[in-house]
Amino acid sequence: MSSENGESEVTTDRTPYADVGEQDVIQFTGTEPFWGGSAQGASLTYATPERPDGETIAVRRFAGNNGLGLSGTLSGQAFDLVITPAECSDGMSDRTYPFVVTLKIGDQIRNGCAWTDAKPFEGSQSP
Repeated sequence: MSSENGESEVTTDRTPYADVGEQDVIQFTGTEPFWGGSAQGASLTYATPERPDGETIAVRRFAGNNGLGLSGTLSGQAFDLVITPAECSDGMSDRTYPFVVTLKIGDQIRNGCAWTDAKPFEGSQSP
C-alpha cells in the first residue's frame, strides 16, 4: 500500500482474530488419513477411524491476526491446530467449508477443513 507521496505505509493492525470465540464449537475434518474432531474453549477432541471416540486434550488458544491456533499435547507429542478463514474442500464431498485447517502432530502435517454453527459448511449434510 502506498501513500499519496508514493511512500509505503506500514500496517499496524494487531487486532486478534475474533470470528471464532471460546464459546463456539469448532468442528474439523481431514482425509488421507481420515481424522477429525471438535474443540471448544480449552478442550479439544481428536478422532481417527482407529479411535472413533477420540482422545480429549487440553489446549491453549492463540488468536493471531488472521486465524486461531490451538496447541496442546496428544499421546506425548506436540499438537498444533491452526484455523484460517478461507474456502476449503475436503476433496471427497460436495461441501464447501469456511475454514482451512493445518494440523501438526509431532513431525506429521495434515490438512483439512473446519466449520462452526455460526459459520457452517455449504452442501450436503451427509457426504
